[in-house]
Amino acid sequence: MRFSLMIEGQEGVTWDQWLSLALACEEHGFEALFRSDHYYSVMGARDRGSSDAWTVLAALAARTERVRLGTLVSPVTFRHPTVLAKAATTVDEISGGRVELGLGAGWWTEEHQTHGFPFPPVPERMQMLAEQLEIVHGLFKEPVFTFEGRHYTLRDCPFTPKPVQQPHLPVIVGGRGGAGIARLAARWADEYNTFFVPPDEARARYARVRDAVDAEGRDQDTFTTSLMTGVVVGADRGELIHRVERLMEIDPEDASSADDFLSGLEARGVVVGTPDQALELLAAFDEAGVQRIMLQDLLVDDIEMLALLGSEILPRMG
Repeated sequence: MRFSLMIEGQEGVTWDQWLSLALACEEHGFEALFRSDHYYSVMGARDRGSSDAWTVLAALAARTERVRLGTLVSPVTFRHPTVLAKAATTVDEISGGRVELGLGAGWWTEEHQTHGFPFPPVPERMQMLAEQLEIVHGLFKEPVFTFEGRHYTLRDCPFTPKPVQQPHLPVIVGGRGGAGIARLAARWADEYNTFFVPPDEARARYARVRDAVDAEGRDQDTFTTSLMTGVVVGADRGELIHRVERLMEIDPEDASSADDFLSGLEARGVVVGTPDQALELLAAFDEAGVQRIMLQDLLVDDIEMLALLGSEILPRMG
């Protein structure tokens, strides 16, 4: 299993915190650093600011040497696909070929309303996603690319420079494993990512997507299945509860105690506990087909937890 860190950038993460997190990923053995692509707190905290995802990734690309960088995921409603492809290619060039592009249909209604983004119904957004996936592939690979669809038209587009990674930089499609997203992932993606499910549900979603990969006639070895889920670990019970209490302040839920909150996290497939407890769940995810895990860390100033993961957990799952 490969390990990445995933940060919710719309929850007030500062530039200094971004840089510390990226450098910690390099120091403690994480393969990649992913960030959400939102402009408004999904927890409804209006006082939390958000930087632009691709601008931050460009800056991190210039300050890091090894860690891969990407979005999980960029909504199709935010950018024209040519703009998105150009942003990803630019960061790929700055980083020397360390970028991954996550694409999704978008979901956060209030964010679109507050920021003036059109938010068409789900079927239309899925059509937009299908067209954007085809377009970014064409721009990455073809010397001159033409496309005419329902939502986008490009005529004789000379998209240069191309990404450093060839034949194209990796593309990730995220979703719950329904038939529509499974077909799109199987046709266009290098990786399918699902989120916040226990091992049995992850296994079921992967099975549907891998069936679609077979139907597309692709080699299964060219396709990765991954999971995004939360993480809160401590060297011992006392350290764990301290971090859980901090997490309760950041992401409040209907829980009367830290133990209740912890139980709720466990039910959602969050990696929680001491290192031995976390490893037990990670082994179950590994057996369910999770080839890469993106650990969502809301304690963005707690570099010590990343060090604990790097020393006690990542090496034992290698």
